[in-house]
Amino acid sequence: MTVRRIPPGRVATYGDVAALAGKPRAARAVGNIMRECRRRDVPCHRVIAAGGRLGGYGGSEALKRSLLAAEGVPVSGGRVRELDRVLWRPSTRRTQRARRTQRSKPTAFS
Repeated sequence: MTVRRIPPGRVATYGDVAALAGKPRAARAVGNIMRECRRRDVPCHRVIAAGGRLGGYGGSEALKRSLLAAEGVPVSGGRVRELDRVLWRPSTRRTQRARRTQRSKPTAFS
């Protein structure tokens, strides 16, 4: 599951999770799944709404706020601050392959 891959101290949006799952238009469905998820091994609190809004967390936004803060995610009111810094963007195989290719190319300075 994509949500389990989000590391502590990082967040992803409902739309990001939907896109990574191959359904880029299913952000609302992801929100509904996260709201109903009661599994302790799924860090649902790391999934937020677009623009840094916390969104829901099974009815307790305060709990979501405290869990994120405990992981070092800056939260103020109902928003994640410094979103660019804490937003999780997993590297894909294509990205990893491109990085390796760039490193292995000879340059004029080699």
